Amino acid sequence: MATPAAGLHHVALKTQSWDASLSFYKSVLGFTEKILWAYPDGNRAGLLDTGGGSYLEIFEDANYTPAPNGALLHLALRTKTLDAEIARIRAAGRKITVEPKDVTIKTTNGVGPVPIRIAFFEGPNGEIWELFQNDLT
Repeated sequence: MATPAAGLHHVALKTQSWDASLSFYKSVLGFTEKILWAYPDGNRAGLLDTGGGSYLEIFEDANYTPAPNGALLHLALRTKTLDAEIARIRAAGRKITVEPKDVTIKTTNGVGPVPIRIAFFEGPNGEIWELFQNDLT
């Protein structure tokens, strides 16, 4: 059962490289600045609008070292133009970890087969992003 305040508001990431992260998420993925702020120690943070009422929150931390294979498996973005998005991401120099491919999810809850198109790439802080294209979900 969903909580009364259902829906994803934001996903939070740390970064060592504020400028590179902000540039990537705005220029390549098309996120827009909602609010940005700074802390007394000089580190910055902000909410970037990903569309659909969800946000990516970024926290700058010069001492941050990403943990290999952390608890976060991946973040998924809905898209209707997966191949064009992957081309832009590739052109920005990001590593594509799974090339675009068509997959059929064999559901176990009576919905039937669900065709999807997916691809994965690495973000500027080592996080894994999925692009997810389908008509059902």
